[in-house]
Amino acid sequence: MLTRKQHELLMFIHERLKETGVSPSFDEMKEALDLASKSGIHRLITALEERGFLRRLPHRARALEVVRLPEQATTAAPARGRQPFRPQVVEGARAAAEPMVANDVRELPVLGRIAAGVPIEAIQHERDRIAVPEALLGAGEHYVLEVQGDSMINAGILDGDQVLIRRTDTAQSGDIVVALVMGEEATLKRLRRKGASIALEAANPAYETRIFGPDQVEVQGKLVGLIRRYH
Repeated sequence: MLTRKQHELLMFIHERLKETGVSPSFDEMKEALDLASKSGIHRLITALEERGFLRRLPHRARALEVVRLPEQATTAAPARGRQPFRPQVVEGARAAAEPMVANDVRELPVLGRIAAGVPIEAIQHERDRIAVPEALLGAGEHYVLEVQGDSMINAGILDGDQVLIRRTDTAQSGDIVVALVMGEEATLKRLRRKGASIALEAANPAYETRIFGPDQVEVQGKLVGLIRRYH
């Protein structure tokens, strides 16, 4: 069994080798996995070597070979800025039909609704809890919000979806974030930095991009996945 980060790194290297024939640099791998240092990448590569998934080719810089892929392999999240967000979706009906081992899920608070359209009032207090597969999460504190609106449909986020948010107050340009605007209204948008300004960008041409000063937008979390229920 691979950890989530080991799986993400293996698939990122596999996809880059397929695309270019050259393995990614340590800086690219660090950015793709959102790690703070290269030492974490070294540890992941060593673990993948020990498990027989990767091989380092001697006497060649940046030379990695994927020996094998895990069963049911899925493409890892690309480096920021390379491709649009493709959400990992857990289908609610299927999840209910396949009980999970208790250790494989984490209970997260549902904090109300988030606007993917016209911004709504700031995020509410906890109103429910939901069990979420650990595979969709990583380190850190997470919470769940219900999407209201259609401004992010071209990013695969639909009205009624439940988005999984990692709590953070920082974000890179291009991240999809929970943004608190002027301390009053919350919205789910793609954040873009334009000089000293911050743009909140929809993924639907029917909605215009809104521009704010740096002190008018507070990042409250970053999107990591979503849950979709079918009735």
